[in-house]
Amino acid sequence: MIHDPKGHISLHPHSRRVRVLIGETVIADTQGAIELREQGYPPRQYIPRQDVDMSRLASSEKVTHCPFKGDATYYSIEGKSENLTDAVWSYEQPFDAMTDIAGYLAFDTQVVEEKMEEKVDQ
Repeated sequence: MIHDPKGHISLHPHSRRVRVLIGETVIADTQGAIELREQGYPPRQYIPRQDVDMSRLASSEKVTHCPFKGDATYYSIEGKSENLTDAVWSYEQPFDAMTDIAGYLAFDTQVVEEKMEEKVDQ
């Protein structure tokens, strides 16, 4: 069943620099992120695929379903000394209301470091 995300999820494109790191290694670096705010969850930065080092990611078999976004596919991050299982997800074919995040990647900030520039007042 497809649910309307209005009131539950909002998308906020911005141009602040967002970097994702494992230790000193940069996995993603973008100024084209979309911040997804969902009730009951911390804000997530969805990063364009072209700004992610995809050579570090390996497809996982894990799939989850969100009644507002659709089915998420997962990736593990392969490192020199460790692998971070299912640490990245993407909605390849989200529901119509969420097409802006199609193919973008979000990272589990409990296992990677996400650095975002502070918002500059204009």
